[in-house]
Amino acid sequence: MDARQRGKAGEQEACVFLRRAGYRIVETNYFCKMGEIDIVAEKGDYIVFAEVKLRKSDRFGTAGEFVSLSKQRKIISTAMLYLSQHPTEKQPRFDVIEIYAPEDVSRSNISINHIENAFE
Repeated sequence: MDARQRGKAGEQEACVFLRRAGYRIVETNYFCKMGEIDIVAEKGDYIVFAEVKLRKSDRFGTAGEFVSLSKQRKIISTAMLYLSQHPTEKQPRFDVIEIYAPEDVSRSNISINHIENAFE
């Protein structure tokens, strides 16, 4: 499995996780000239823009620590464009979903950590 396939599998696992937690997936891989948002989801009063980070372990830092300030700015700009195209009364929130898969994303030994309001 190459890096792109591994990333796609991680995003699919994140969608399954969010659905089980009561989120409705609105869109995946929203792409525009400003950047990309891995998952757009809704739950309650929130529209959630989620960045999925997949790592084998947290040996060199948590997966969420790899969402740099410049990456956060790109995600926020992309979300602003998304909201201009898809108006909503819901409150925007930026989350990070950390996925740790030591071997293969398709195996049962993965762990997922959902960080709400990760950019604050």
